[in-house]
Amino acid sequence: MKNTFDVIVVGGGHAGAEAAYAAARMGSKTALITLDTNTIASAPCNPSIGGLGKGHIVFEIGAFDGLMPKLCTHAYLQARMLNTSKGPAVQGLRIQIDKYAYSNHAFTILSNIPNLTIIPGMATALNTTQTTRKAVTGVTCADGQHLYAPTVIITSGTFLNGVIHIGRVRYPAGQRAQKTVPFLAESIAQAMEIPIMRLKTGTPPRLAQSSLDYSKFTKQPSDLLDYLYEFDNQEVQEHVPCYVTHTNEKTHAIIRKNLHLSALYSGNIKGTGPRYCPSIEDKIGRYPDRDNHHVFIEPEGANIPEIYPAGISTSLPLDVQYAYIRTIAGFENAIITKCGYAIEYDAFQPNNLTHSLEAKNVDGLFLAGQVNGTTGYEEAAGQGLLAGINAHLKHTGQEPFTLSRTESYIGVMVDDLVTIGVDEPYRMFTSRAERRLLLRQDNVFIRLSKYAQRYNLITQIAYEKRQSEEQCITKSLELIKKNKNSELFKLFFSIDFTPAVQEACKAALIEAYQEKGLTLNPPSSRALLCMHAEIRYEGYIEKERLEAEKSHRYQEMILPEELDVKKIPGLSRELQNKMLYHKPKTIAQAQLIPGMTPAAISILIFQSKMKYKETTP
Repeated sequence: MKNTFDVIVVGGGHAGAEAAYAAARMGSKTALITLDTNTIASAPCNPSIGGLGKGHIVFEIGAFDGLMPKLCTHAYLQARMLNTSKGPAVQGLRIQIDKYAYSNHAFTILSNIPNLTIIPGMATALNTTQTTRKAVTGVTCADGQHLYAPTVIITSGTFLNGVIHIGRVRYPAGQRAQKTVPFLAESIAQAMEIPIMRLKTGTPPRLAQSSLDYSKFTKQPSDLLDYLYEFDNQEVQEHVPCYVTHTNEKTHAIIRKNLHLSALYSGNIKGTGPRYCPSIEDKIGRYPDRDNHHVFIEPEGANIPEIYPAGISTSLPLDVQYAYIRTIAGFENAIITKCGYAIEYDAFQPNNLTHSLEAKNVDGLFLAGQVNGTTGYEEAAGQGLLAGINAHLKHTGQEPFTLSRTESYIGVMVDDLVTIGVDEPYRMFTSRAERRLLLRQDNVFIRLSKYAQRYNLITQIAYEKRQSEEQCITKSLELIKKNKNSELFKLFFSIDFTPAVQEACKAALIEAYQEKGLTLNPPSSRALLCMHAEIRYEGYIEKERLEAEKSHRYQEMILPEELDVKKIPGLSRELQNKMLYHKPKTIAQAQLIPGMTPAAISILIFQSKMKYKETTP
């Protein structure tokens, strides 16, 4: 039948595009319903992909040959490795993208995938049937059209009953200049028999590039890497640079004076916003002693006369936006081309899902992205990938696929979501992973390629190339570690593993192979970084394993009732608040709180032991 599919994906954002791409490549007849085919995988907020923690997710999508890394390769403007002053486990690749080239290329790729049909339209109802268990049968669209499938993936982003706020003005919208989606949230809630949750996010105004004084900004140059998120090497060049400026006390005074006009502070917004991506109003309110805040000047495209000023997201009225923006160095004559705004939207508690992202009480229904209470393109795409794989496995009668938190950041994220749920929009950080030394960017293809090969998401040739690199790393590590007093070992043990040191390591390694009568194809930068991490941090990795055993041993330890979390030294305010909210009774339950770190668990174990000693005669 024309309107019958194996998988229906509702929403063409980053989660939906990734879900449809995965399901169709695995062989499912897939429909992708989207309001506007011109905005598939669009970037309605910041024109960048990756960063700390989030970049790890993109690498993991790349291990499955997913869509997001391909689009980054096609549309990047510059690339920067963040946090390079720290170890490799907590560094993060961040890509500045041409948001229009990115979205256009997404449409081009998806349009040419066999089994995938892109349908312009709006789904307004989820259809189900019930015999012994409730199960999805498809969706109904606003035009009355019925689409049928045994699996449906909801990736609705901010469109479910979305409302935009600018000062005291509010109007229905899913994104800037796009329609809201009515009725669907209520239909999902009825099917899953759960309440609707209201969340909020926002975006800054866009500024005319020609109206800015670039002489007052500090340039942020690109890192000239030889790889991005895909396995194959990529000689990275800087096409368009980014810059940085700062707010000042004049900026803050104007915002403080007009806080009552902000939709957030006037009480018009009821939804919870993202803690780690606050509006400029939030920053001024939360940090009254700060003299300034960073503002990053990011291009929206290679030839787009508009910039994105990251760091000043707002829901203040337009006249106030003009007033405070023009106090910022370089923005004195800024022209606003698009107004900043806040947006409220419907979402659902993700602890109503299994680890495959399928609804616990509705067979064949999967949810991914912001509808699950997450924030960010990368978090959405990672969930979309997993949901797409599992939707295919579901309708073909196969066992679901899950990733554990010890083998991937996607696994960490999903476990956090479905085990505890969210009380605010969820963002990925490296601190959320207990085993982050084992979940580095440089070993992602070693960790996950076996799953990509299992589900035919990479070709046999691609898999063999990845295996070859893994074998090269394994053999080279054996050779390097044989003599820890050798120059070769000392090179790989270097603190600063700069490009110059990497080249020296490569030459020394090839020479060491030749001395053994062996040949070695020049290893990639990623392989060299992996070897360096395995050598430099070998002791820390072993310590992490011991910590894991310790945590496992104390999992059933009961937290003393008299333990005052507000007085525990070393426990962050965020974790103190989450402990008070979730009220864990054991160490095992505390470990499941989103954002809980291994260091915090060690503190809780120590403090609990001390309390027990105090109360034991």
